[in-house]
Amino acid sequence: MTVTVSPDGLPALVLNADYRPLSYYPLSLWSWQDAIKAVFLDRVNIVAEYEHAVSSPSFSMRLPSVVSLKTYVKPSRYPAFTRFNVFLRDRFQCQYCGTPEDLTFDHVIPRHRGGATTWENVVAACSPCNLKKGGLMPAQARMWPKQTPYQPTVHDLHNNGRLFPPNYLHESWMDYLYWDVELEP
Repeated sequence: MTVTVSPDGLPALVLNADYRPLSYYPLSLWSWQDAIKAVFLDRVNIVAEYEHAVSSPSFSMRLPSVVSLKTYVKPSRYPAFTRFNVFLRDRFQCQYCGTPEDLTFDHVIPRHRGGATTWENVVAACSPCNLKKGGLMPAQARMWPKQTPYQPTVHDLHNNGRLFPPNYLHESWMDYLYWDVELEP
């Protein structure tokens, strides 16, 4: 699953005060208008710029391509339990057959059998597998998830988000997107 980014829109990569992206998926981007507004409100530092400039009769400024927040935003340790985050944890693949198509979610232990709607009981599933499993227990359906469902950390989701880069990455962003990845010798 790819996030579409228009290079013509000249978006700015938004970094936290520690120079890490606020989010990898979707990648933390602001429109050039929002980036300029944040500069004038003194909320960000400009880290890198595009060649393109905007002008008024008395002022000219190159558009920021990378900005960092002046105030550190502490990320929560655990992400919200949302459909999107379940899909991201499961890498946008059905946990029964592996397809990325027509995703929904499945209760591994069905709700009518006491299964809760929690991180530990919900997995991404394509509609055909979800219908096939129905309200059956995994052993009855002979369908077991590829990975045991778990509550991910924000770090887990960031790592998975790196697997789905947007269709466009500006060269000025590259030093900030994967800088915390261990380098190969």
